[in-house]
Amino acid sequence: MDTDNKIPVLREGFLVKRGHIVHNWKARWFVLTPDKLLYYKYEGGKRDSCQRGKILLKDCLITCPFLEYENRPLAFKLQTKHGVDHFLEACSREERDEWAADITAALNKLQATDGGKPMSQKDSAQSRLQNINLSKVLDSMYDVHSGIKLSNHVEQGSTYSNCFSGSAVVDWLVFMQLSLTRGEAMTLASALLEEGFLRTVGQRSVEALRTASLSEQFMDDSTALYSFSDSFKKRGSVKSERSLSAVELSGKVVKRGYLLKQGHRRKNWKVRLFVLRSEPDFLHYYDPTKDDISPVGGFSLRGCLISSLDDNGVPSGVKGNIQGNLFKIITKSDIHYFIQAPTHQEKMDWIDAIREHT
Repeated sequence: MDTDNKIPVLREGFLVKRGHIVHNWKARWFVLTPDKLLYYKYEGGKRDSCQRGKILLKDCLITCPFLEYENRPLAFKLQTKHGVDHFLEACSREERDEWAADITAALNKLQATDGGKPMSQKDSAQSRLQNINLSKVLDSMYDVHSGIKLSNHVEQGSTYSNCFSGSAVVDWLVFMQLSLTRGEAMTLASALLEEGFLRTVGQRSVEALRTASLSEQFMDDSTALYSFSDSFKKRGSVKSERSLSAVELSGKVVKRGYLLKQGHRRKNWKVRLFVLRSEPDFLHYYDPTKDDISPVGGFSLRGCLISSLDDNGVPSGVKGNIQGNLFKIITKSDIHYFIQAPTHQEKMDWIDAIREHT
């Protein structure tokens, strides 16, 4: 979408934004231009042509990852030169880091044209690995308020409690400025693993420890699980349970993204975070204003039919003032799902990905 034919669009897509006055989270369509970040609302199934807000980028500071929201690990923060904080969340770590990289590049360009030094994320002298005291890092990780958060994770049908993912550790090390880059954070986490401060939980992290080189023993991956070695004494023991929903959610994540879904009863359109998993093949969707832990719906892809819908006219069963890029999934039990992608390319990507697993 062009905000103005003369203004180049550097990036656009859905992000979830925290409100300023009422601190609730809402999905908005964001458009990054060379000097500002604009955002729009979706009314029904159509993008509002009227801009709902803008963030002027000049002299902004970006913090990515931003980990002060325990249940929002994919958030980042933009602070304007007047000290106003904007909290935004992406649908995946890749999307979050791509948004942050494009915004940082725009900030650097603005700073360079002002004759200033290009801006980067907070630099810190304490990030030099050779001077880091691993015991102090571990103590920081244990801190109840600012340390790494323990939670439940699913891997291959088993639910593990009181543990954390590899990418959560890397995010935390970067956020706490103990590492400047994700690569540096992986090396530091590998050292914690080697010293016996952390231990592997589940198959993926065990496999990496056995096969990888010393600096890559720790995985920057949301499905590789770890815990504190002495978690039995300090922060609760790791337990494994198996349930039907755990099996559903245990497959490998193939694709994540924001799409619009038509409700079954009220036929209203809402932005949902869709997650496609394989083995077992399931498509789940979440309310992005809440979390990506408990799906609000989902179904097995076995025996599903998926088809692209024509944008000329309104197809049967579809309500509202829609944008287009529609597709339909009919489950084995004959439930019809109408879904709308933000762009034609994303629609085709989702159709191709889902077809591979039906």
